Amino acid sequence: MLLMTSGVIISLHLPQWWLYIYKGLSHSLSASVATINHITTTNHPNLATMAPQVFFITGTSTGFGYHYVEKCLKEGDKVVATARNSSKLAFPTATKDNLLTLDCDVTDQSSIDAAFAQALSHFGRIDVVVNNAGYGLSGEFESLTDEQIRTQMEVNFFGLLNVTRVALETMRERNSPPGGRIQQITSIGGQRGVPTFSIYCASKWAVEGFTESLQQELKPEWGIKLTCIEPGGFRTDWAGRSMDFGAKKNSAYDHIDAKANMAQRHGTQAGDPVKGADAMWQVAKMEEPPLRLVIGSDAHRLIMEKIKSYGDNYPKYEEIANGCDVDGYERPQ
Repeated sequence: MLLMTSGVIISLHLPQWWLYIYKGLSHSLSASVATINHITTTNHPNLATMAPQVFFITGTSTGFGYHYVEKCLKEGDKVVATARNSSKLAFPTATKDNLLTLDCDVTDQSSIDAAFAQALSHFGRIDVVVNNAGYGLSGEFESLTDEQIRTQMEVNFFGLLNVTRVALETMRERNSPPGGRIQQITSIGGQRGVPTFSIYCASKWAVEGFTESLQQELKPEWGIKLTCIEPGGFRTDWAGRSMDFGAKKNSAYDHIDAKANMAQRHGTQAGDPVKGADAMWQVAKMEEPPLRLVIGSDAHRLIMEKIKSYGDNYPKYEEIANGCDVDGYERPQ
């Protein structure tokens, strides 16, 4: 297995049993543990030299979305920047020729359809769709209301599905030639559980499983590539004013204070959102983007810990797993 760190390719030799367990993921796992804060267009062999492209980015009012738009404009690309209220969007480097701002509520299919229709009418095609819209919900599971749980899934998961469905049809049927990139901005929380984020993590794990399965359904000639980008902690508003908290604190969890924990974390994260957006743009320009990729040193450390924990756990119970086959069944080699 190959890993990239700071632009250097290294080889990592893992036991055969590990590769067998993760046969379905092995094509993308090396990418998922890459840290790309230092990739540049001159030292990364997989970075394509491409003409200006049209990006459709959701959730661009703050954080990654805002900085991603700025990066695209700086590099000469064209952008459809969306938000629930696009009248509040402002990008100093934009012109009427390279930026279209549109309202788009990812929980409203008619709003999504209208945004894509206007984008196609304005620019003629859409090359990269970035599913960035979403928010964090923090609190112990038993401190969350049913309404909070369903809203989290509606925005982070079902909203992403709604956008992805239209993106696929656009890239296959409307783009000429067909093709494009769809980036799902998930989280390191889509690869590991985090206390007080059970439902947030559930929404991101759902996106990860959906995207991995979907990529295998697409015909190669469609030229559509999907990537789950898994950020660690970045200094955006995610842990600040954009965070929602449990509405009915359960007194049994007096040992946990989600609000205090987030207040302490906010502004101290390792990740720089400008560098994170730059990394996402670079992945969009790759000829063969990975299915999964973490960004941020904390995310890299945590995914490596998760891989090790899997490697320690599954061999321990190999006899139980393999003992459940039908008598006489011949296992694939």
